[in-house]
Amino acid sequence: MDLSLTEDQQALRGSVAELFEKQATPERVRAAEAVGHDAALWRVLVQSGIPTMGVAEELGGGGATVSDLVVVAIEAGRRVAPVVLPEVLTAAALLAGPAAGADLLAGVGEGTVLPTVALRPLRDGTAGPVAGAAVADVVVALDGEELVVLSRREGVAVEPLPDLGGAAIAEVSTAVWSQRLVLATGDEARRAHADAVSLWRVLTAAALEGLRQEALRIGVDYVKDRHAFGVPIAWFQTVQHRLADLATAGDGAELLVHEAAWARDAGSVKAAALARMALLFAGETAFATAAASLHFHGGYGYTLEYDIQLYYRRAKAWQLALGAPRYELRALAADLFAGEAA
Repeated sequence: MDLSLTEDQQALRGSVAELFEKQATPERVRAAEAVGHDAALWRVLVQSGIPTMGVAEELGGGGATVSDLVVVAIEAGRRVAPVVLPEVLTAAALLAGPAAGADLLAGVGEGTVLPTVALRPLRDGTAGPVAGAAVADVVVALDGEELVVLSRREGVAVEPLPDLGGAAIAEVSTAVWSQRLVLATGDEARRAHADAVSLWRVLTAAALEGLRQEALRIGVDYVKDRHAFGVPIAWFQTVQHRLADLATAGDGAELLVHEAAWARDAGSVKAAALARMALLFAGETAFATAAASLHFHGGYGYTLEYDIQLYYRRAKAWQLALGAPRYELRALAADLFAGEAA
């Protein structure tokens, strides 16, 4: 198992890093916070083929591996790009499976359809708050025994919910999202949805890893500039040791994210468990790093003028899309120890 980036992936990282650096500036991130989506940035991503890059070439996509998608998600997370990228990539993967999703998938590639995915199955006609639903045209969801595409009647709008993570969250209810297209039924539907949620875990973990890397850079740069008692606070051992611990933990998180992507590409039986591990650990290290960097800023860190608060809020919010981490930990234990005696 070689987790290092290939030459093609290094080139991909360079190009998407340049794209997000230019198109997802802190000013544009702030400007998009009310809704959580920058339409101009999304058009650029569509023109670059990113929304469907994980779809097979014969279906009109880019044929990228999950490892390739992780490279893109890391760079998007590094700039906290105001687009719902993991959800769109996951929804595109679901639409690529059944023939019924072909027209919608073509719309995703053309930029006329913006999809998202409900991570939890519908209950009593609602999936609760769904990331991306405030700006999405369609929502792919598991409704009982059916995997369905939900859309709104023309002229029906949705209200975005207040969200600290900039994820364009809105309630999804069949009372509003009343038009439906069935993609699959029965075991096929359940398997497809579960596999898609596992893919979402890997991509969200990658976005959190990119966020962590940039939050660490922001913290390191600040402690070099901020002075106390006549010297930069970077000279203080307690600051140095904290940053060293965060960097070490972050290296582990980065490797785990790439391993989870490799496991999906290789068809490993450990793929589902590794996806959970990656999301849990990447979320933990991202929040710890953002929190420490904000703390090093002192009271300034909480003010809107400083970029670190953009990272701190998203590090907390992104990992909660599936609920509290304790639920993922319980599910991970079930994955790892199923069938073993208590």
